[in-house]
Amino acid sequence: MNLAKTGFITGLAAEAALLKDTPFMVAAGGGTPAGATTAAQKLIDQGAEALISFGLAGGLNPVLKPGTLVIPACVNNTPCDATLIAWLGGATCQNLYAGTSIAVTAAQKSALFASTNADAIDLESAAVATAAQAAQIPFACLRAIADPATRTLPPAALIALNTTGEIALRPILASLARNPLQLPALIALARDAAKARKALVQKIAALT
Repeated sequence: MNLAKTGFITGLAAEAALLKDTPFMVAAGGGTPAGATTAAQKLIDQGAEALISFGLAGGLNPVLKPGTLVIPACVNNTPCDATLIAWLGGATCQNLYAGTSIAVTAAQKSALFASTNADAIDLESAAVATAAQAAQIPFACLRAIADPATRTLPPAALIALNTTGEIALRPILASLARNPLQLPALIALARDAAKARKALVQKIAALT
């Protein structure tokens, strides 16, 4: 496997930063399906021979704790590449649901778990999979749970990113000023995201 021709598509700039000292090709899509499509096509145009959707994920299965690695056999019930899955360490779950919007509340996550039978959710993986299929190159997914199924996200978390996938501090501070009671939930989310990033860094170190 040519590591230098393996493309990693992230949503967040912070996720892309986890890959800065690796041989992989990396592009951030800003946390949207459309951005992921653009980022994936950029790497394909640069010669990527395989694509990995990489970064944080929300939990749908309530047994998955923050920091749990998610390597799905399928994304939206479309199989991932078996060779890439084996390289990543083997599938940890059957299905990841790639949605078009964030699952905000614990009730929404529970409903998605029941309707999709997926263990986790992100916004980019289906777009990356579609781009890989169009280019006839293999695709897989490596994610880590940052937002467990039992959590309802605080309002500030929903406005945390700008269009490049970077933290938009000013809107977060404005949201906190309007509703300071969400601060404990934001701190908990940051703590769990750190666990997820640590798990991803450890996995990437093992792969390189």
